[in-house]
Order: sequence, then C-alpha cells, then structure tokens
Amino acid sequence: MRIDLFLHRIRLAKSRSLAQAIIRQGTTRIDGKRVEKPSDTVTVGSVIALPLHGKVRVIRILALPDRRGPASEARAAYAEIDETSAAT
Repeated sequence: MRIDLFLHRIRLAKSRSLAQAIIRQGTTRIDGKRVEKPSDTVTVGSVIALPLHGKVRVIRILALPDRRGPASEARAAYAEIDETSAAT
C-alpha cells in the first residue's frame, strides 16, 4: 500500500494531500530508509517514523486498512512505538 494512502486511512493525516506534504518534507522513514516519494510502499510489519504535531511518531504497521473507517478501526491498524518500550 502507498504510504500516503496508509497515513490517510489510519487518520494520521486529514487528507492524502496533507500526507503527501508530510512525506515531501523528506523526514519520513520506512524501516530506517528515507521515503523518497508518496507512492513508496509499506507492508505489515514495517516501521514508520514521521514528524507530526511537533514530535516524532514511530509506529509499526499491524494491518493494511481497506478504507478510512472510524478511529477505533484505524487505531487497530498500527501500534505506537515509544522510547520507553524501545529501550527495553
């Protein structure tokens, strides 16, 4: 799945255009590699790091959603990785 579509469907970006703008900043990473374009693909198990709302969010993909559904459905598609869980 395209990373811009994924970010939109899991409700981290209000629109695909905003997701594409975040990616074009050049600071988003998939599995440690810089994302070059919004069409770069993500798969289940990928780790995405991106700047969002003044902090860096790191998430692991648990599922690829078929649609942009309710927040509870979107939240089930990824797990937040924080610094405390990464250090243990």
